[in-house]
Amino acid sequence: MEEMDALDEKLVTLLRHDARRSVSDLAIDLGVSRATVRSRMERLEKSGEIIGYTVVLRADAVDQKIRGVMTIEIEGHAADRVVKALGGLAEVSTIHTTNGRWDLVVELGTATLTDFDAVLRRIRLIPGITGSETSLLLATPRTTRARLG
Repeated sequence: MEEMDALDEKLVTLLRHDARRSVSDLAIDLGVSRATVRSRMERLEKSGEIIGYTVVLRADAVDQKIRGVMTIEIEGHAADRVVKALGGLAEVSTIHTTNGRWDLVVELGTATLTDFDAVLRRIRLIPGITGSETSLLLATPRTTRARLG
């Protein structure tokens, strides 16, 4: 896999802020031709550096006022079953597998603390979960996700 150069990094930064920008606009901002932008994007997609483009819904940014990270310990070979159960919860935005003491890191979001408490209770009842720890996210000084204008 080729390493990203400075132009690739600038292109990715622009796409992170607005993945729907036209190739023409990107080319102007980067000072290169449309063909260069198109070929760079295709190469980054083919190499697996860019694995997709996404949409940030207003609900994701506004309705989920309470956000947190939950680390989860799983018994034996229950990981697939637990991940499937977690994936069925609307409040779960991201599930990561990890190493170390915890087996999973789960990002959660709800509209209220009461809703957050309720989803924590539901998660703790999932068969195969042997332990968990949760931290509320208080502020986000920096993110690479798109921002609302």
